[in-house]
Amino acid sequence: MYDPRIEIVEGDITTLAVDAIVNAANPSLLGGGGVDGAIHRAAGPQLLEACRKLGGCPVGEARLTEGYQLPARYVIHAVGPIWRGGNADEDALLASAYRSSLALAVQHGLRSIAFPSISTGAYGFPLERAIPIALNTVQSFLETDQSLQRVILVCFGRAAYEQYMRFFRQNA
Repeated sequence: MYDPRIEIVEGDITTLAVDAIVNAANPSLLGGGGVDGAIHRAAGPQLLEACRKLGGCPVGEARLTEGYQLPARYVIHAVGPIWRGGNADEDALLASAYRSSLALAVQHGLRSIAFPSISTGAYGFPLERAIPIALNTVQSFLETDQSLQRVILVCFGRAAYEQYMRFFRQNA
């Protein structure tokens, strides 16, 4: 049974009024395509300046900046792995990116966080393999943390949403 604090929604992560949204970032943190580019565009140029000061982020880790022009107060930049066929520790690195983001949220006293599907876009991580990693990592974290009140997994597009919901229902 998944924690009731976990929600799955279809939508645009840049429109959510939560304490933090997670950016599926690249190691430079300097913007890119997909959700990374959308978040940078929506937050405004101050986000890029803040990211420059961070000096990058290793794969599997996360960094925090303000949200600037976003409805979210903060952006947590999580760097997931590039899919290399499944034999380059991708599963563990993806789980680490989720855990690092959650830990950063708790460290900063945040109550709500929204995640995109990290690494499943341009980085090519298979969605059907990423979904259980995302949900199980969040669930495991929430079992030991009571401070987070809401964890939203945001799906961009109906097909991704349906895949997430199918797995969620089968394992609830």
